[in-house]
Amino acid sequence: MTKFSCCFGKATTPTPTGGVNPRANNHGSNVDVSIELLDAENMRLYKYRDLQAATANFRPESKIGQGGFGSVYKGVLRDGSEVAIKVLSAESRQGLREFVNEITVISDIHHENLVKLHGYCVEKDHRILVYGYLKNGSLDQTLLGSGYCSISFTWEVRRKICIGVAKGLTYLHEEVQPHIIHRDIKASNILLDEDYTPKISDFGLAKIFPAHLTHVSTRIAGTQGYLAPEYAIRGQLTRKADIYSFGVLLLEIVSGRPNQNRRLPVEEQYLLERVWHLYREGELERLVDTSMEDVDIDEACRYLKIGLLCTQSLPKIRPSMSAVMKMLNNEMELNEKDLTDPGLLSELVTYKTMKNNTSGTSSSGSRKPDESQSYGNTTTSYANMTFTTITER
Repeated sequence: MTKFSCCFGKATTPTPTGGVNPRANNHGSNVDVSIELLDAENMRLYKYRDLQAATANFRPESKIGQGGFGSVYKGVLRDGSEVAIKVLSAESRQGLREFVNEITVISDIHHENLVKLHGYCVEKDHRILVYGYLKNGSLDQTLLGSGYCSISFTWEVRRKICIGVAKGLTYLHEEVQPHIIHRDIKASNILLDEDYTPKISDFGLAKIFPAHLTHVSTRIAGTQGYLAPEYAIRGQLTRKADIYSFGVLLLEIVSGRPNQNRRLPVEEQYLLERVWHLYREGELERLVDTSMEDVDIDEACRYLKIGLLCTQSLPKIRPSMSAVMKMLNNEMELNEKDLTDPGLLSELVTYKTMKNNTSGTSSSGSRKPDESQSYGNTTTSYANMTFTTITER
């Protein structure tokens, strides 16, 4: 993996792979998190003035995204190449850790369904990541967005997106060494290139997962609606947490609607609950997006069932990503007899409410909650069971 030389104000903790643990001293109140030197292999070190020129001094018209840790701008480099420039807010301590973590995880891995990180800038207090620009934006802005979208999301396009994301996750979970858990698979982190090839983005929360471990106990990080129940409640992270998130995303892509929408009647607000109810009633076809051209209803319903398999409450019975890939390609039989109740968002919210009513405090105790990060219309939380409402799209 990539090697780093960093200064966090205190001694850094070496990782098993020989790099620096970007999570070291995460909870220290007086840690100096400024980076004096960050040396990554296979990464270009950009000068701030070049990125400033590429975005016309980061003018508002160049901004294409806004997150809790900073902004994303479209830029054109001197050689004419278009890039996406992610600028970290100087005030964000949590974001700096995500910045280092993102470079650690993906600087030396390459796959057609993962975003390409070209390089970074660490001049003075500037912390910037430079990616290849993807002209068709993210799924939450296009497929699930409420505004005008010029993309025709036919069934073939959606099928390509589902399979592409599954390929990317299979690579992270089973092929790259050591394995990687993304921890924030969601519509706003799936970007599309000009050919509608999906790219998994934003690896700031990703965890390296050694093969000999069954799970990692860690702080909860992810987005409401996509969080697996065992992870949201107990902080036990395995690859099955990503698979749960992918299952929710699969349901969103087929149905063309976000995982939560409070504008709908109460019984229809939570997508996963609605899919499960209609599955039990034998009416899954009602969830297939009617705006699609030439949709294969049978295949679309099979994809919804695969989404239900991925979101089952018990992680051990969720399929692996390689099995999901085979089912999506119709290379493996989908055994509905194995399908059990999903882990539902409404139940997690109820659990959180009951816990707060009982203890009078959040499950993160007296500690201050970590910063939360907004992407598009969702909110990412970094404290135990800290949920916020998803804005309707």
